[in-house]
Amino acid sequence: MKSLTRYSEAALPTSHGDFRVVVYRVDQNPNDEHVAMVRGDIRARQDVLCRVHSECFTGEVLGSLRCDCQEQLDLALRRIAREDSGVLVYLRQEGRGIGLGNKVRAYALQDQGVDTVDANLALGFDADLRTYEMAAAILRDLSVDSVRLMTNNPAKLRGLEQAGIRVTSHVPHWVEASAENADYLRVKQRRMGHLAAVSGSDSAAPANRPDSPLDSMSPQGSTDRGRPATNVTTLEKDASG
Repeated sequence: MKSLTRYSEAALPTSHGDFRVVVYRVDQNPNDEHVAMVRGDIRARQDVLCRVHSECFTGEVLGSLRCDCQEQLDLALRRIAREDSGVLVYLRQEGRGIGLGNKVRAYALQDQGVDTVDANLALGFDADLRTYEMAAAILRDLSVDSVRLMTNNPAKLRGLEQAGIRVTSHVPHWVEASAENADYLRVKQRRMGHLAAVSGSDSAAPANRPDSPLDSMSPQGSTDRGRPATNVTTLEKDASG
């Protein structure tokens, strides 16, 4: 069973407003770090606005247009800042859990006409290897009782609940499609069961989206309900309280 340590935290002014950044380290691998971006006092709060976001080096650092990760990250921080309360949990799960090198190998297959799901399968991976025990452990450490989850991914909704966090509502989280990522967004709905935006949402779903019921895809990255919870240790000398 993996365990986490709340390693450090500090105030972090951003282009979206002021947050508190909290860094967690996996005890079994100190180089494996995850982050929470917290706005306001969320301790023991119900229905906290929350985004669980997986790392995307290509989109968020290199500016890749192949995906919508940077836009989704920015939208989540804007929404939290607008509400003046909430948390974004940033997990180091590059490429839906296959890592940066394999993600770029998958890109090479996509350049030959294979979609994002079949590219992972061709490399010997499941479509989505992400898990959510770390996110649940971080939320528990932050004393979050329940969340309104910003996501389009039914496997994430299920995975977080199976890891012990109560999801009281689903907040659609689509962003505008571009010429470069429109096919990718359609594949996420058609092949991975991502949920369509609802009328009146401030998320914009890609055009020609099919209906995607919650149970249309097995939760490749979800956790087993009987799996032990991840533990979190707080380093009091580094925590600001």
